[in-house]
Amino acid sequence: MRKNIGSGSPWEDVVGYSRAVRIGNIIEVAGTTAMDGDVLIGQGDIYAQTVFIFKKIEKALMELGAGLTDVVRTRMFITDISTWEEAGKAHGEFFKNIKPVATMVEVSNLIDADLLIEIEVTAILQNR
Repeated sequence: MRKNIGSGSPWEDVVGYSRAVRIGNIIEVAGTTAMDGDVLIGQGDIYAQTVFIFKKIEKALMELGAGLTDVVRTRMFITDISTWEEAGKAHGEFFKNIKPVATMVEVSNLIDADLLIEIEVTAILQNR
């Protein structure tokens, strides 16, 4: 069984992607940024952007019958690695007790220069 959920972004149809996909007990959440529609949350603040993104990811997971406790991997793409501690602090606030596998890498840029971080997650539901 496959279930796709969207965010309502017009880019989903143009590019051909979903916000998140669940197949069986595996959920993949696409690269997620701090955009709320056309509004950037946390302009110039990687911590605020990271917190907003994890809340947005949590909402997508919930739509597919999961939660943050089901996350087994996070991938964080940061445009300035010197800000890693602020992104890491936000990550820790959501995952301190869950402790998924985490990757954090610096990228040269994202689709918009004001986006400081983009995050993907993988979740696996046990016994569901």
